[in-house]
Amino acid sequence: MGAVSWSGAALLAGTVATGLMAGPFAAFSYAVMPGLGRTDDATFVQSMQRINVAILNPFFGLCFGGALVLTALAVLLHRGRAPLSWIVAGLVLYVLVLVVTFAVNVPLNNRLDAATGDPATARAAFEAAWVRWNAVRTVLCTAAFGCLCWALVLHGRLAGPTG
Repeated sequence: MGAVSWSGAALLAGTVATGLMAGPFAAFSYAVMPGLGRTDDATFVQSMQRINVAILNPFFGLCFGGALVLTALAVLLHRGRAPLSWIVAGLVLYVLVLVVTFAVNVPLNNRLDAATGDPATARAAFEAAWVRWNAVRTVLCTAAFGCLCWALVLHGRLAGPTG
């Protein structure tokens, strides 16, 4: 594989990984949390606690970390090429996703996981903030995915039919 092929492969892989992350964030925004929002407090807390354990698996880790690593690699391999600004924009947006995740959502998850006593109190301290910040992650990650998709279009135009 030549330099163009490696750069395209890194960009494609980073784009796919970012899309695989945007999907769950969006699904939580439009389906999971509204569904759990219709449950009683104990069911809500218990369900989120179980989701927080289940999400920590190798596939999620590969996508979550892979989006960052592969997009950063695509930045390095596209230096001086037209799609670079879009790849950098995608990377910056995804880094913001990570900042929100580690600064807000993970601490909220950890507090919910450690909650004992009244489920209504635990839910009240968790739900609204988590939903709001997950919406922020969803927008950021979807925007990152869009930037990377456009970078793929530009990369394809530059590479021509032989790649």
